[in-house]
Amino acid sequence: MQYSLGIDAGGTYTDAVVLSNTDGKVLQANKALTTYPDLIHGIRNALDGLDQTFLTNVKMISVSTTLATNTILENTGYPVGLILVGKANVTSDQKIKYSIQVSGGHNNTGNEAEPLDIQSIEKFILKVRGKVSAFAVSSYFSVRNPEHELQVKDSVIRLTGLPVVCGHELSQDLGAYDRGVTAYLNAQLIPITNQFMQSVTAEIKRRNIEAKLMMLKCDGSVVGIEEALKKPIESIFSGPAASLLGASHLSGFKSCAVVDVGGTSTDVSMICEGLPEISNYGAVVGRWQTKVKAIKMETSAMGGDSHVWMLNHEIHIGPRKVMPLCLAAMKYPEIKEKLKMKQTILRNQIGENIQPTKFFLKSGKIPDELSTEETALFERLSNRPSTVSEIYWNENRMPSPMTMDMLIQKRLVKTIGFTPTDALHVLGEYDRWDVEAADIGAEVLSGFAGINKLELCSNVKEQVACNMALNLAAFLLEDVDREEIKNIIKGNFAAGIKVKMPVVLLGGPVTAYKNDLGRYIDSIVVVPEHASVGNAVGALMGKGIKRLEVLVKASLSESKYNLKPEAYIVFYPGGRKEFSSYTEALEHAEKIGAELVMEYMSFSGLDRSEIKIDMRRKDISLEDGTTPLETKLDFFGTGIVKGEVGY
Repeated sequence: MQYSLGIDAGGTYTDAVVLSNTDGKVLQANKALTTYPDLIHGIRNALDGLDQTFLTNVKMISVSTTLATNTILENTGYPVGLILVGKANVTSDQKIKYSIQVSGGHNNTGNEAEPLDIQSIEKFILKVRGKVSAFAVSSYFSVRNPEHELQVKDSVIRLTGLPVVCGHELSQDLGAYDRGVTAYLNAQLIPITNQFMQSVTAEIKRRNIEAKLMMLKCDGSVVGIEEALKKPIESIFSGPAASLLGASHLSGFKSCAVVDVGGTSTDVSMICEGLPEISNYGAVVGRWQTKVKAIKMETSAMGGDSHVWMLNHEIHIGPRKVMPLCLAAMKYPEIKEKLKMKQTILRNQIGENIQPTKFFLKSGKIPDELSTEETALFERLSNRPSTVSEIYWNENRMPSPMTMDMLIQKRLVKTIGFTPTDALHVLGEYDRWDVEAADIGAEVLSGFAGINKLELCSNVKEQVACNMALNLAAFLLEDVDREEIKNIIKGNFAAGIKVKMPVVLLGGPVTAYKNDLGRYIDSIVVVPEHASVGNAVGALMGKGIKRLEVLVKASLSESKYNLKPEAYIVFYPGGRKEFSSYTEALEHAEKIGAELVMEYMSFSGLDRSEIKIDMRRKDISLEDGTTPLETKLDFFGTGIVKGEVGY
């Protein structure tokens, strides 16, 4: 019998599952803590927990990860030189250290708008070549004519030999600056993704597994490892895409809404007839607007590991993530004794970082540049958890929460605290880790809330369930004001919100929230078997998908009385071609679109005999019955990976 192996490297856990290729059933699954930033150790631990006899017969492996997303959010990517050509609308608040904007670019018909200032570009390349690991270039209207981007690419390779990413290679959408950002982020990720996938490949070879290696993209499609390494930016949000596909497979619903409660966030998405719903806008990661097509998703910074903290007798959850007390006690058992000491914190000093149940320790990352205050605080920390009292009070110093906050943002300090996961341990609805540590933490924190520990934990659980309902409803009712939705969910009305499709829950302890969600939302709520490893299952469910656009546009001779086409230009990814007649242009457009889809799918390791290509056509004409001034052809290819589940 042959099997497939799915791996998902998430923010908290790395999951691995073995599926039967015959019927798609989960045969075995294992979870291990993610080892960030070197994910390979978490992957190795996850695989070690599987029956190794299964692995010898694995024929396909597919991976999803939050590596790209975390790298962008944490600003830990490699340095890149960004070259903008033409009239790109630069946003001043973006912090790109090495960049230049020069004259050049094309117009909407693909003709040169102004000559490329190649001298300034080559001067910039030589200036920064020892400071960057790659270059990114985006030219005005390069989707109509990539000539200037390709000239810059040739200069970079000739002068430096470094990788260079062009905007037209990643997106066909207009918007030179956003294409530049997409190319910039992609260039940042190339060395990181190469290192990650080389580690995965080495681990597979170490186990003598001979299998096709694939990677899930953020639109729910799957590509071969070679294509994934060329465009690592497309793996952002592959984790949420995996959860969507995994939920559909495990529940058996081709159409459903999915609520994925992870350690860091709660994500809501939807799948219709087996295909994820795609956002009309590019994916937004942190402060970056990209041109990457991704699943449509509603997300909030409230997950199982979100920090529960008190302020003015009110319970706050998130947005920061901490290590749960119950989990931390497994590695640092001394925190239980420290919690029992009930350190003294005055109510006028309390804040998110000054909490009776919060601990701090060094992350192991070596600091770069620190201020005097940051250095002094960092030196008072150790590799074991310290309480607020140990950090501040014992040194007779007043708290400096802003300084601590900066150290946390720089990933120099790890934090431990009370979380919704701890609350479920106290309530007896989840018992994976140290229940005693969670119980002591709840007792301490409840004193600041003026309620008992069970009331505290019930309140936390209710907030999480309410947040799940609000995210779900806001996602499905996108044109309705969020505050109005919140009033309906939390109000005591005779009517409520009904969801007309099944709602599938994924995540470790989501069974605990099933009934609570049902009180807020009228729907069929399902927690499928293996819901805790749904993302790893979903990594194997991606199909080969390719979307692309080919445009036929008339080149007009303008006069006072009429608009007469002089020629017809076909614009396609990576090129353009002129024709004297519309018929010839349309015939070429249909042919080149199908060829590009087939070429991509074959390169991604899909079976050519199973590839299907659909084409939709949209014409723009001045009058009915006349030759169109513009024709847009949208191609949508789907295929099957050789050796995938059910094939």
